Amino acid sequence: MDTPWTTTPLTAELLRGALDLERTTHGLLPHRLPARARAQYTDPQLAMAESQPSGVRLVFRTRATAVQLDTLPTKRVYVGAPPRPDGVYDLLVDGEPAGQATAAGGNTLTIDMTTGSFESRTGPAGTVRFDGLPGRAKVVEIWLPHNETTELVALRTDAPVEPVPADPSRPVWLHHGSSISHGSDAASPTTTWPALAASLGGAELVNLGLSGSALLDPFTARAMRDTPADLISVKIGINLVNLDAMRLRAFIPAVHGFLDTLRDGHPTTPLLVISPILCPIHEDTPGPGAPDLSTLGTGQLRFRATGDPAERAFGKLTVGVIRDELARIVERRAAEDPHLHYLDGRALYGESDAAELPLPDGLHPDAATHRLMGERFARLVFGDGGAFAGA
Repeated sequence: MDTPWTTTPLTAELLRGALDLERTTHGLLPHRLPARARAQYTDPQLAMAESQPSGVRLVFRTRATAVQLDTLPTKRVYVGAPPRPDGVYDLLVDGEPAGQATAAGGNTLTIDMTTGSFESRTGPAGTVRFDGLPGRAKVVEIWLPHNETTELVALRTDAPVEPVPADPSRPVWLHHGSSISHGSDAASPTTTWPALAASLGGAELVNLGLSGSALLDPFTARAMRDTPADLISVKIGINLVNLDAMRLRAFIPAVHGFLDTLRDGHPTTPLLVISPILCPIHEDTPGPGAPDLSTLGTGQLRFRATGDPAERAFGKLTVGVIRDELARIVERRAAEDPHLHYLDGRALYGESDAAELPLPDGLHPDAATHRLMGERFARLVFGDGGAFAGA
């Protein structure tokens, strides 16, 4: 017998974690930066990163036992690198994991890292389906793939759907960082380290982890300034090094400017500055970072640092230099800003962890390390005595 499907319009009331929604010819495209910010850059990497819905989820109440979501994903292919798995959709029922699925079809973006060129190819929409849900009234969450641009086309259920108001007892945590915060090689969208930490800390996550794009951009600071939040954190460093984006002379005032902008909109909100996790290739060696072309086609892509350690004397940045400067900046500012805090990223992933869980590509943590980092962040930051304790 055919399922009597009910189609529910996709609206902002059903979505959390996005700062903007774009109506497309296919449906609804969540963005993690607002239109004003998107108009102020032309970098394809940032455009791709902010449109990948890390932390974005559909949330609704229903008695449905079956849910279908039509989506149009954009899947990435890197020339010479191992094939990437399809993006994962995580299903939660009343906050508990209840299933996973992937979507077939979609557009394809082929990227050649040796030349920087890319080629786009269009494809069909796919359908994600979850069956066997309990027939009682419940809150359903569908977390979209953290690393796959996803246009939402249609939502169908076998019972009506209604929006769920935000729980005022759960603080909104606004976080910004690099690909590591974006989710890098996490197993699924609810197991990126920020998503895990938010779940353990009882917070509502808005994740502005932007792969390759945590560069102290003023438009990102303004987007955060204008976004309601009860807790804020910024993880600064690795992209500035591996893109060789600035020297020490520019870095220090850029950090101050970024924090000043955040404080313009959130003058007393708990604000945590996090320095880089351990990154052996860039601890003492400046960028730029680059793919190790000798590993292309081997089944394991790795990255390397191409700078000269001697260039630190001329202001080139390493993650070690950045840690020292961030600690000094926060210490000075905290004398007048009691709600400003600092966390050394090596408390989340340090030397002993690297011996047991080395970064597979020299740069990004794997799924097990994401879980380790999320659990540690929850304990150190949301736990007793932490920057977000009692929020």
